[in-house]
Amino acid sequence: MKRLFISDISMRLGENGLSFKEKLEIAKRLDELKVDSIELQPSFEDKTDLVLSRTIATFLKNSVLTCFAGKTTQEIDKVWNAIQGAKHKRIAISIPASFAQMEYSYHQKPDKVLETMTKLISHAKYYIDDVEVSFEDATRSDFDFLAKMVALAIDKGATIITISDHAGTLLSQEYYSFLQDLYNKVPALSNVSLAILCNNNLSLAASCVFAGIKAGAIGIKCSVTGGSAPKLEVIAQLVSTLGDRLNVYSGLNTTALVRSASRIAMLTKTQKTDKQDKLPDDDSQSLNPSATQEELNEIIKNRGYDLNADDSAKVYEEYVKLSKKKSVNLRELDFIIASTALQVSATYKLNNYVINSGNILVSTASVSLQKEGKEMYGLSNGDGPIDAAFKAIENITGHHYELDDFQIQAITEGREAIGEALVKLRDGGKLYSGRGVSTDIIGASIKAYLNALNKIEYKE
Repeated sequence: MKRLFISDISMRLGENGLSFKEKLEIAKRLDELKVDSIELQPSFEDKTDLVLSRTIATFLKNSVLTCFAGKTTQEIDKVWNAIQGAKHKRIAISIPASFAQMEYSYHQKPDKVLETMTKLISHAKYYIDDVEVSFEDATRSDFDFLAKMVALAIDKGATIITISDHAGTLLSQEYYSFLQDLYNKVPALSNVSLAILCNNNLSLAASCVFAGIKAGAIGIKCSVTGGSAPKLEVIAQLVSTLGDRLNVYSGLNTTALVRSASRIAMLTKTQKTDKQDKLPDDDSQSLNPSATQEELNEIIKNRGYDLNADDSAKVYEEYVKLSKKKSVNLRELDFIIASTALQVSATYKLNNYVINSGNILVSTASVSLQKEGKEMYGLSNGDGPIDAAFKAIENITGHHYELDDFQIQAITEGREAIGEALVKLRDGGKLYSGRGVSTDIIGASIKAYLNALNKIEYKE
């Protein structure tokens, strides 16, 4: 049987306005599903894209990281710089195939486009052997000129040729004939991998995909989020059901696909409530140990922190020290920020607290704080002892801040283990983290809350 290679183009298309965190989680889930290739098309004018590409490169185990370059050799240099840390990597070049696209995208005449394509392929081959050339709007091109372009791309070293159907108006038999004619016109096409991207605006993509497979294509471009590309879940189901009839199979983990697709759909839904259904971040995600300070600053910024240059430098220094000993994940980065950045004199100091809690009692908390030499008391009940304690503090301060995250972990072992708490409060769209340590997890939590609260007070 012939193995199909499935590529996900969700993040390359960017149709859902995905955030940095969402892209990281989607990439990790796609890798777990054993999608053959995950495609990106970064705009390096935005430094976040460089950080994203490098971060994804560090954790992909199964998937090829395919990064699309722009129209210049300098952009190929940037792409290589972004993906060279990946276990499996590929540089891809997008070339307009129709004359209309040449004028619109490249502002070049056909012969000049051929020259540009040749230069880009040669430059990409300098870095890596695995080079893909994707011909955009191919089904509306001048067929003889398309064949000339494909033959030249193969001659210059392209290992994958992608035929993109932007129009999406061909019926399955027409698409089959189109690809068959291309194979006949360019015999060398049989020596490389042919991939196809079918437009689904008229809901014809699935039928055209299987017509393409029948014609000889082994690479299928899909999107886990849907949109104009065929949906990954649909193609996987069709291959699983009808693959025997076409003598093909895929390496996808189809058992886990439905669950992951549902999760990703939640991530990318366009309608959100004011509170935005909070989905747990993948805070176990390891960071690049060789990240520069600029790259780490971008990650910190995308997590919602607003640090000055001095605090950023302190955080980076601690990050470098820790990353030399072990891999550092996003959760640990939060603890570094909480214990290193914006260390201010305490506006509120903890005097004492009393907690009443049990399985037949409503949890209550009495908290005593000191502010500018004045003792202040707060009393509240809550859903558990920690919630009651936080509400008691709110009663003292007269302010409610959104609790963005709360974590507890043991930092020593045994019955007298020391607990470490992290509290992240959001005020005016900015994030403030606090850290607390105690043998009493409630005490550690209160200290962490006050640590974050004092940072807000200092800023105000």
